[in-house]
Amino acid sequence: EMDAVTGVQTCALPICTRHGPGRAGQTACLQVETQEEVEMNKTVFFGAATVAGLLAGAAAATTLEDVKARGKLNCGVTTGLVGFAAPDANGNWEGFDVGLCRAVAAAVLGDANAVEFVPTTGKTRFTSLASGEIDMLARNTTWTFSRDNDLKFEFTGINYYDGQGFMVPKELGVTSAKDLDGATVCIQTGTTTELNLADFFRKNNISYEPVPIETNGEAQQQYLAGACDAYTTDASGLAATRATFENPTEHVILPEIVSKEPLGPLVRHGDNEWGDIVRWTLNALIAAEELGVSSANIADMASTAGDSPEINRLLGTEGNLGEMIGLDNDWAKNAIMAGGNYGELFEKNIGQSTPIGLARGLNAQWTDGGLLYSPPFR
Repeated sequence: EMDAVTGVQTCALPICTRHGPGRAGQTACLQVETQEEVEMNKTVFFGAATVAGLLAGAAAATTLEDVKARGKLNCGVTTGLVGFAAPDANGNWEGFDVGLCRAVAAAVLGDANAVEFVPTTGKTRFTSLASGEIDMLARNTTWTFSRDNDLKFEFTGINYYDGQGFMVPKELGVTSAKDLDGATVCIQTGTTTELNLADFFRKNNISYEPVPIETNGEAQQQYLAGACDAYTTDASGLAATRATFENPTEHVILPEIVSKEPLGPLVRHGDNEWGDIVRWTLNALIAAEELGVSSANIADMASTAGDSPEINRLLGTEGNLGEMIGLDNDWAKNAIMAGGNYGELFEKNIGQSTPIGLARGLNAQWTDGGLLYSPPFR
């Protein structure tokens, strides 16, 4: 059955699944959580949330002071998704979400490298945030009503407009997700994709057998090993995963987008000052692209006040916006210099010139027909 809080498929016995179309009739047995284990997980999560709530009540708006005293930002990221957050060969984290973490660190501490990256799974990410292990979460996480209100988190904006898709081996001969009747599907637990998957198949009156996995790395291994016919997650994640395959052209991302997945950073409820800092750091990156401020020209533009009042306010050469959020007046300048504006971060990590090859689409500026739109800096 589907647990109402965690969205985890539960049963009392191991589940044996038989491969669907295009696979040999192999059978794989998977041990899924029992209801007792799910209840235990919920107890752990809500216990951590309660502790976090008590701490917030006793010392509200202390995250900024904690980060400054610690000298580094603890930022929750994925366990590894190339283009979004993954360590390179030398162990240095890089990616689109990593860029946002570094921008916040630069805004608050003046140092884009003053970040401790904490890998989290779909299951552990919320507990890590609620317990205070991390200061913010930047982990391709979908903004939903229940996560905002029931789990008591504050989403501070959207840094990627996405939607759920499906990837299959080209040899399967499938051209539409509606052709996946009876298929086995790799699905990350603790994510919105679980419920979206169930809704899509029920709506189209077709069946599937889930193959639960916890990380994108595990999903990749299972999928390539033939343990599932299809892998479903955010379309951007599918593109990033396929880009790491030895033969990416042998795999197809199907045309259907079956959900809205507004992805963005989040913090704990009750610390509005810290939430404002994360929110306006993201807005600064978005506004910088719109206003033509980039890593190439920001040093000159920030050296003295120019002709644009909004650029002046953004870069701190005019007004006192930094003071309003407890930061130095060059906070936004430091954030932008950490890795460039929003467009630079996009193109460097996941854009069309990278192996991932994502077009801007909905993530283009509003002036270019996209949805990106920062409130004014005034």
